[in-house]
Order: sequence, then C-alpha cells, then structure tokens
Amino acid sequence: MKVLIVGGFLGSGKTSTIIRLGMEFSDAGQKVAIIVNEIGEVGLDGDVISKYGLDMTELTNGCICCSLKVNMKATMTLLKKEYDPDIVLVEPTGIAFPQVIRNDVELMELKDTTIQPLVTLIDGSRFKQLMKEVKNFAMRQIIDAEILGINKIDLIDEIRIPIIEASVQQLNPNAKVILLSASIKDDHWFNFVKLVMGDVPEHQEKHELKTTRLDTQIIDEVTGKPIEETLDSIEASGIASYATEYTLNERITTDLAQIVAKDIMKDIKSEVMKLSSEFVGHIKLFIESDSNTVKTNLTAYDQNITMEVIDTVTGDMPRLKILSAVSNIDHEKLVHIVNDTISEKLTDKMISFKHNRSHEHGHPTPINLINNN
Repeated sequence: MKVLIVGGFLGSGKTSTIIRLGMEFSDAGQKVAIIVNEIGEVGLDGDVISKYGLDMTELTNGCICCSLKVNMKATMTLLKKEYDPDIVLVEPTGIAFPQVIRNDVELMELKDTTIQPLVTLIDGSRFKQLMKEVKNFAMRQIIDAEILGINKIDLIDEIRIPIIEASVQQLNPNAKVILLSASIKDDHWFNFVKLVMGDVPEHQEKHELKTTRLDTQIIDEVTGKPIEETLDSIEASGIASYATEYTLNERITTDLAQIVAKDIMKDIKSEVMKLSSEFVGHIKLFIESDSNTVKTNLTAYDQNITMEVIDTVTGDMPRLKILSAVSNIDHEKLVHIVNDTISEKLTDKMISFKHNRSHEHGHPTPINLINNN
C-alpha cells in the first residue's frame, strides 16, 4: 500500500488534484482510498470526492496534525484490513503542517506500506499574496516538502512562471519543483503523476531532509518562536475559520441554486474585504438543487468566484454547506458575516431553511469518523 500526502495552503487546488490522481490510478486498475480532513464538523470536499465515485473516509472536527494521531492510525488500519487499497491519498486541511501528518503515519509502522514523497501544492496565481498575508505558514509548508507543485499555471502570465519557479526553488533547494494545472491533462500533469508515485531521489533521503528542516527555522513574527514549536497549526496560520450547514425545507432548481450561491459569495467577499482588504484563504459553498450540487469557490480578494455544477442525487431535504477560512480577520466577525449573509439571501429568495450546526475551531476535541465507503 502506498500513502501519498498532498498538502498545500487553502485554495491551492488539493481537492481537484486528489480527484484527478484518484481517477488516474483507478483507470489504471489500482484500488484507491482517499482520506480527507476538514477544518470543522461540516464536511465539504469529502462530498465532492465521493460524488466522483471514489472511496473516501472523511476526518472532521479539528486539524489532522493536532488532534487526529490516534484516529488516523485507526482509519489507516481499517482501510488496510477491510478495503486493502493499493494507494491511499491523504488531503490535509490547508492550514495543517503536512510533515507532521507524514511523521505520524511513519510512526504507525504499518505493514507493507510505503510513504511517497511529501507533496505541497502552491497556487502560483496567488504566490505573491501568500508570501505577504501568510508568509510564515506558507514557508513552513514549502520547506517541509519533497515535491513542490506550482499549480494553476494556466492562470499565470507566461513571463511570470519562471520567476515564481525560481523563487519557490530558492525557498527549498532540496525539493523537486514541478509545474502543473490540475484542470488540464497535459505533459505537465503526467510528469507530476509519474513523479509523485516514484521513489525519493537519492539527494532527498529521509535523514538529509530532516537535517535540512532542523537547520531551517521560520520565526513566528508574533510569538518570536520557531513555527515548529507551535502546536496548533491553525493558530499558526493566522486564519479565522468557520464552517456551518443549513437544511433547505424545499427543493430548488439548479438555476435558483446558482443565483443564490453567487449572491451569497459576492456579499461575503464584499463584507470580508471591508475588514481584510487583501485577504487570502478559501471560501467554499455548496448548495444542493433538485438534481445537482452547485459548488462555488473563492481563494483571495483579487480572484473571481468560480462555480461548478456537479451531477448528484440529493436527499429529500437539500443542504447548503459553507466553509470559510480567511486571513487577518476577527473570528467572531467572520461568523457574523457568513451567518447574516446566508440568512438574508435565503430569506430574500423566499427559501425556507433551518440552520443546523457549525464548528468554531479551538482546542483539539474528540474526533468523529464518517465512513462513506
């Protein structure tokens, strides 16, 4: 069994990459399992992955690197015993330190298990903003990686690509830097697939990588301590996060779902920018219509809201789910912006709803395992 951890900051394209990798390996006859970690109790990406027909286990209610050490082992053991996958793809939350997760998996000493090179994805179209808004945290993820994938190159001016590539390589000279776009199957993509499932190059043997990490310290500008000493990666990221879920008391059309999703996202973006004018992060909203799921994404103040309609079979009571994670904003203000905007827009469209649950990240709490296989 091979284990591949694909990390990266919020909005770096981890879910799209995981889905493509999973389908790639499945088409090649491999049994694939996916472990997804969300920030809160409200799972989002797990729903999307399962709707693409891939087996997955969703770990929620906290950050995988600070509170899932025991249950991660239980999940991996269960997957090995009952499903026996050839490949396990692990997608941590974007505000986790993937190296900590890898260390935990190594300590499990699972039989017949190979851990692939640690991957960190970087949204090349937001590289400058990331280095400005969450520099310490982003650099920790970059320095820990063995493979650095500069993603979304289709959104970058060609003249800027080699500059970003050189900058990323300078931050971690020991890593293999590769360009790709998870949305396009081209030579870049196939080179990435081949690289992540290959062996670690000789110059990147584990003891050498660990030496590099020990010799390289990123100092938190607030605490004055090395980032490695910060136990809670969510606090270290400087990101306020909030996830919540609503039940719609009636079915709505896909057209209406698209309108509502766009209106909610536009207003949340506008309100957030009043408090954090150059924010980065990830706001993801899903609305189930009578025949589809409308998925919307926003990753930064200067990015457009994207929308995708996924063919799904919804339950009797459709849901609206949102995960918001934003830099340099007060947590309570983010909660109010999200809740007030959603309530206002659903009411304006005369859609009856119930606010189900929410999760505000704090100290590590007991973990629920949701098995959708």
